[in-house]
Amino acid sequence: MLHGGADRPGHPPTSTTQLSVVRMIPVARRVARAGRRDLAVHRLLNSSRGWDPDRTPVEDVEWALWHLAQQGPRLPTCLVGHSLGGRAALLAGAADDVVSVVALNPWVYADDARRTDLAGRRVLVVHGTDDRIADPGRARRVVTDLRARRTDAEMVDVEGGKHAMLRHGRVFEDHAARFAVETLVADRSG
Repeated sequence: MLHGGADRPGHPPTSTTQLSVVRMIPVARRVARAGRRDLAVHRLLNSSRGWDPDRTPVEDVEWALWHLAQQGPRLPTCLVGHSLGGRAALLAGAADDVVSVVALNPWVYADDARRTDLAGRRVLVVHGTDDRIADPGRARRVVTDLRARRTDAEMVDVEGGKHAMLRHGRVFEDHAARFAVETLVADRSG
């Protein structure tokens, strides 16, 4: 689970009480419930807020994936991120153990699909139609570009959904949970 969060003056550290961090708690709980005992859900706390040229959340994701690989058997992984966490999930999604990515209202650049190779992975973008912070049109262009690059990518619109995912929050959470279970648990049982 990868949280979002904008830059702040002075680059303060990320806090566990930051709203973008707290917002991922119900998403994590929904995924954990849907996976029953078949999924381990981890929430990552980024080392710094926002995204800058010196340090990005992608590095935090790469560290977390390396750390998980050191702890035991290597297992298929689904990255679930919101806002800048959604962008980090997409850009870190080419890591060895990652089989799927869920980006919730991702704050992306239209050319982000060209920054990574997600061929062979499954990607779900869930975006609110009333998001005024992260442009749904840019996310749609990323999905189109991913498809052109041999990635199984789909986008789901949440009518009336806004960036914080408070309105229609359960819809966002349900899509993330269903996709994580479908790409991690269902594939192992067959």
